[in-house]
Amino acid sequence: MDFLNALVAFANFVFIPATAYGAQLALGALGVTLIYGILRFSNFAHGDTMAFGAMVTILFTWLFQSWGISLGPLPTALLALPFGILGCMALVLFTDRVVYKFYREQKAKPVILVIVSLGVMFIMNGLVRFIIGPNDQRFADGERFIISVREFKALTGLKEGLAFKTTQGITIVTAIIVVIALFWFLNRTRTGKSMRAYSDNEDLALLSGINPEKVVMITWLIVAALATIAGTLYGLDKSFKPFIYLQLLLPVFASAIVGGLGSPVGAIAGGFVIAFSEVMITYAWKKVATYVVPEAWAPDSLVQLLSTDYKFAVSFVILIIVLLFRPTGLFAGKSV
Repeated sequence: MDFLNALVAFANFVFIPATAYGAQLALGALGVTLIYGILRFSNFAHGDTMAFGAMVTILFTWLFQSWGISLGPLPTALLALPFGILGCMALVLFTDRVVYKFYREQKAKPVILVIVSLGVMFIMNGLVRFIIGPNDQRFADGERFIISVREFKALTGLKEGLAFKTTQGITIVTAIIVVIALFWFLNRTRTGKSMRAYSDNEDLALLSGINPEKVVMITWLIVAALATIAGTLYGLDKSFKPFIYLQLLLPVFASAIVGGLGSPVGAIAGGFVIAFSEVMITYAWKKVATYVVPEAWAPDSLVQLLSTDYKFAVSFVILIIVLLFRPTGLFAGKSV
């Protein structure tokens, strides 16, 4: 029975939160790796692109809530999500036309585009904070839990309870659907194959008659959709605060690099590696240890390697290790 309690505590505080967080990072990292693989630069504005898409979704969520429109037990944000995606698509296409296209036509080096994306990042961050404010914005409604601690205890009779939030379930299911749809698009459609060909060899793709501007436009549209979905799911699961998305850029980039920049499969794997590393290293294991070790050996301390304040430091350390020893990542993407 104690082993079951330990398993439930592990699932409640480590496995389920890390799986949901990993799905959010994976969706964000997919956007980063698509830009790097196809447009050939590291987009440091991606975190704030996620924030902008989530912000538009929140504004429409509030509008629908004021009209009395809801999805019952599900968050109203799911209804507003398509509008957030459209708003984010408009923003990235405008940014590409006004900013990035000039440097692309000049055949600017990738490092120039990286510096340009830093400027875009600061502008986007200021725009989001100007529109919605710098403070936490909560917009989740509907049922809070799929199963609560009290219901789980009554159902199983265990001492330890498990809470599975609705937002965590939505995150996991949505991520699976989005990833399946993306891989189908890239591998089965003519446009997706054109994007992959352009990524593998730009000159050969151009000789084959592939329209580079179309490839660029489709890439930005997909990235906007991924960024909005990832940003909205993160905001639903935690809360929305513009500055947090600037900090989220580190684990998102770490996920893409650990998996292998330019590799969609690597981005997904990297997201879960980073998420589980952050959660497991910053979790206090005292409760789990109390169930699995003899009472005489029960720890007095929290058995916590790092405080949760250093969560992003875990991503940074993993990123440095990968860059030093395997710069192509786990799935042999493009060298950083």
